Amino acid sequence: MATVMEQETIGVKSASTEPALPPVTITPKAAEEVRRIIADQHAQGTTEKLYLRLRVVGGGCSGFQHKLDLDPAVNPKLDATFDFDGIDVVIDKRSLLYLEGVTVDYHSDMNKRGFSITNPSAKSTCGCGSSFSM
Repeated sequence: MATVMEQETIGVKSASTEPALPPVTITPKAAEEVRRIIADQHAQGTTEKLYLRLRVVGGGCSGFQHKLDLDPAVNPKLDATFDFDGIDVVIDKRSLLYLEGVTVDYHSDMNKRGFSITNPSAKSTCGCGSSFSM
C-alpha cells in the first residue's frame, strides 16, 4: 500500500504561478493502471485524448456514488482539470464539493482487484460499499 509521501499530488493546471493543491489524491498504482487502460484504448484505435473523470452522482442505497470514467470531453466552464503524473483528471465543479480529501487507489491482489475511492467526508456507506451519504 502506498504511503502518503508516495502519492502523487500535483497542482491544478492554470496560468497562475502558484498551483493550488488538488482536492483529490491519485496513488501511483492508480495512475499506472489508468495509463495502462488509456494505452489499451489507443491500441484499439481510439485517437482522442482521454481524461480520467472523477465525479459524484446520485444513487445507491445511501444517496451518492463515486464514478470513474474515461472521457474525451472537457468543458472549461464546468470542469476543473488536474495533472497527476501525466494523467489529466477532470472533476466537474459540483462534484468538487463532495470530493475534498478523496484518495483514488488501485488494488491487484488475490482478495481485491480494481479501483477504490476513499472519501473521508462520507458519514456512512451502504452494506455493499458502493454508495455513501454525507
